[in-house]
Amino acid sequence: MDERLTDLEVKLSFAEHLLDELNRMVYRQQLQIERLENELRQVRQQMNQMQPAEARSLRDEIPPHY
Repeated sequence: MDERLTDLEVKLSFAEHLLDELNRMVYRQQLQIERLENELRQVRQQMNQMQPAEARSLRDEIPPHY
């Protein structure tokens, strides 16, 4: 009985450690997602603020050999 209890305590300890690691990973990923969302928002604002003269036409994208 004591051995089973010890085994369960060991498994619980490993499970708690894994859960802590996963929580830290999710937290870091959430921070990264928030940074990327902010960067995307800034890029969209820059695109919306571009003057029509700055906007490139599709003809500018044609390769030189055409």
